[in-house]
Amino acid sequence: MTTTRMRPAAIQLTPAAQARIAALMADAPAGAIGVKLSTPRRGCSGLAYSVDYVSIADPLDERIETPGGLFFVDGGSVLYLIGSTMDWQEDDFTAGFVFENPNAKGSCGCGESFTV
Repeated sequence: MTTTRMRPAAIQLTPAAQARIAALMADAPAGAIGVKLSTPRRGCSGLAYSVDYVSIADPLDERIETPGGLFFVDGGSVLYLIGSTMDWQEDDFTAGFVFENPNAKGSCGCGESFTV
């Protein structure tokens, strides 16, 4: 008998991040099946965090089910994000997803991009 062991998700979502995903999905455009995190090459340090709606599931993406909807991590970005935590923070002046990434070796001064 073979036992299948569930592997942990590549990234942990705080309750605030999960609530924001639920809010995004409540107002999602027609055809959106979830929200996807990727790390495109841009910014001063090389990689940036990008969160977008997704309408087609890519079998290479990491799929995380949250109470508010599906969350995908781009298959090509997973190695840069393993062990990360994604949070949603909001105050009087700014609002956005914030990442604690143990793989990041540095970031630019404005915090928009990082390097591994």
